[in-house]
Parts: sequence; C-alpha cells; structure tokens
Amino acid sequence: MPEPRRAIDRKDLIEGLGKGLRVIECFDDDHVRVTAAEVAARAVISRTAARRYLLSLVHFGYAGSDGKQFWLLPRVLRLGQAFLDSARLPRLVQPFIQRVSMQSGETVNVSVLDGHEVVYIARSNSPRVISIGYHPGARLPAHVVTPGVVMLSTWPERALDAWVTEHEFGSFTPHTVTDPAEFLHNVHAARALGYWVTEAHLDAGLRGIATPLKDRKGDCVGALGMTTPMMPLTREQTIERFLPLLQDAAQALRPIL
Repeated sequence: MPEPRRAIDRKDLIEGLGKGLRVIECFDDDHVRVTAAEVAARAVISRTAARRYLLSLVHFGYAGSDGKQFWLLPRVLRLGQAFLDSARLPRLVQPFIQRVSMQSGETVNVSVLDGHEVVYIARSNSPRVISIGYHPGARLPAHVVTPGVVMLSTWPERALDAWVTEHEFGSFTPHTVTDPAEFLHNVHAARALGYWVTEAHLDAGLRGIATPLKDRKGDCVGALGMTTPMMPLTREQTIERFLPLLQDAAQALRPIL
C-alpha cells in the first residue's frame, strides 16, 4: 500500500505549480487536443487561468497550439523520464529481470501502482524478434492487468474497499472483469496464492502472470511479472514454468529493497 503523503503547511506550497501539473494531466487518450475551456473544466480552474497555463506550456516547449487547440510535445516526456532516471527501484531490479528474461525466454516487467493505474517502470526484453510487454512509462487501468491485482492483494481490507469503490471498471475485452465484487474475489484469491494470472482481460490471446515485489520490511513496493501468448502453454503450464522464476527473483530482491 502506498505510503501516506506527509502533511505540508499550505503557506509553503506554490499553488500555481499544482495547477500547472493538473493542466498537464488533463491530456490523455480521449483528450489529445484540448481547448482552454476544456482544460478549465477538467482542471477546475478559470478559463483565463487555463489559457495562461497552456500558453506557458507552449512558450517553454512542452505543448503546441494552433491558436485554439493545444497538444503536448515530446519535451513533456522529460518529466516522466526524470523519475525513471533518478528512482532507485528501476536500477535495482534490472539485473534480476534480465536474468529471468534469459531463463524464461519472455519479456519481464516491474510495475508500481499510481492511484488507479499500473505504471511500468522497468523491462527486460525477451530474446525473440518480437517481444510482448509494456515499455517503461506505460500506464494501464489497474483492474485489467495482473500486477494491479497482486499489488492490491497486499493492501488492508479497508483501503482496498475504498479503492474498489472509487475505481472505474471499464471493459476492454469480453473477459475484462468489470464487476467490483468479482474483482475483489480475485484480489482475495491472489492474496492467498501470492501470485495471480489473468487471461485476455486487456488484449485477446494474451496471458499475464505476476507476483508482489516486497522490501525487507515486507511492504509491497511493486510487482514482478510477464505477459505471454495464451498458446501453446496452458494456464497451468504457464504457472509451472514461469512462477518459480518470478518468485525466486522477488525473493532475491527483497533484502536489498
């Protein structure tokens, strides 16, 4: 479970920075190009303020504009890359997931939970010409990928119930779990097993397997997993072949996390 945020006196905050970050977060798959009015509504600020923040992003090279609509430019990736470059966890896990990838012949990922999304922070490609998996920086709804289930399985019940109540269970395939009760059942099962497997919840024909990644105190800091084709291996064969490799790596990492 994520650590609670440290309380900070409001007089020490720069409110404008927070609003500017909210403006950046207004862009997503459904809002690739936005107007100042749309940003004002999404960021809960005035239209005048939204326009000034957007124009500032344009000035500093983080956004483009045609005078009416605004869109993000590649420079904004520097913000996320700064985390990947400076965070300790991606550097520590890389040698371990490389070994698992070579042993299994599959792409191995490490991910963390950010609110209601799973964020992939490290990856080791399989030896195949075409590898399956998510690149560092990719974000996905937590209910559709296996790491989301296993990380939530480490949460206390009250926090888990609150998370499920607030989550939007969107559907991506006919197999996506969209019923909160069924999702909770799966999380409880993953808690008992210490791992989880999903099939075709996000993409047809793909299976995910993951286990929690815990530090020396036993707190979950992420998930270690892989995404594989559902053929030719069965679910049971996938567990038999890959789970021991993932669990051994997670156990080896625990003393240094």
